[in-house]
Amino acid sequence: MHLYAIALGSNRRHAGVGEPRSIVRAAFARLDDDTTKLVAVSRIVSSRPIGPSRRRYANAAGVIETALSPPEFLLHLKSIEAEFGVRRGQRWASRVLDLDIILWSGGSYTDDRLTIPHIAFRDRDFVLQPLCHIAPGWVDPVTNRSVRQILGHLRKPRNCMSDEAPI
Repeated sequence: MHLYAIALGSNRRHAGVGEPRSIVRAAFARLDDDTTKLVAVSRIVSSRPIGPSRRRYANAAGVIETALSPPEFLLHLKSIEAEFGVRRGQRWASRVLDLDIILWSGGSYTDDRLTIPHIAFRDRDFVLQPLCHIAPGWVDPVTNRSVRQILGHLRKPRNCMSDEAPI
C-alpha cells in the first residue's frame, strides 16, 4: 500500500454539487472508495487565483491510501476530475475540480506525465497550509525538509496543527 498527499482545488460552481467548498467536500467523499481510502482531510482554505482566473479558490489537502502505482493513481484522479466536469484549455483557468499529487510514500517519481513531488508545491501557501494541517512531518525527498519547515521558509511560521475542525 502507498500513501499519497494530494491537493484539491475548485473555483467554479457545479450544477449538481454547488459552490467550490461543496465541490471539495464531494471530492473528498468520492476519494473514499473501493480503490482509495481517505486517511486524513484538511480544513478548506480560501486563496487568490494564480494566472488569469478572477475567482477565489477553495483549497484543501488529503492523504490517501491505495495500492495504485503513481501512474495508476494519476489516472484515477483524472477520472474523478472528469466526473466533476473538468475544463481543459488555458493553464490556471477557473475549474470545477483540480486534483494534484503532491507527495507519495515512495519518495520521488518521474515519468512523461507525472513528477512527484509536485514541481511547484514548495512555493504555494494554498497547498502547504492545508497539507501542514494533516501531515506536518511528511518529508519532501528532494529538499529533505518537512512540510512544516517548507511552509516556515515560505512565510512567517504559523502553527499548522490548528484545533479547527476539518471541513
